[in-house]
Amino acid sequence: MDILKVLGLFIVTALAEIIGCYLPYLWLKQGRSAWLLLPAAASLAAFAWLLSLHPQAAGRTYAAYGGVYIGVAIVWLWAVESIRPSLTDWIGVSVSLLGMLIIVFGPRHA
Repeated sequence: MDILKVLGLFIVTALAEIIGCYLPYLWLKQGRSAWLLLPAAASLAAFAWLLSLHPQAAGRTYAAYGGVYIGVAIVWLWAVESIRPSLTDWIGVSVSLLGMLIIVFGPRHA
């Protein structure tokens, strides 16, 4: 699987997880309808399925996914919650993505 497809899959996976967690947040913290739990459950099920599509070992996939998730979460903060990320948010995203790149492209021992 080429790197752009994996990155795209990571981004879609992160969105499924964020949506699956954000909808219950709306219900619990903002008094929205409990019906939001149905699409939340479907989104979290999609998240689990999407993680299974990655070609690497599960642990390595989850570790690398974490860096992308952090970046997508900060973009979500800005785009959906209308909160502008701080400089330290962006620095944290950069450090996380650097860690993800080290995991993905680091040498492997047999």
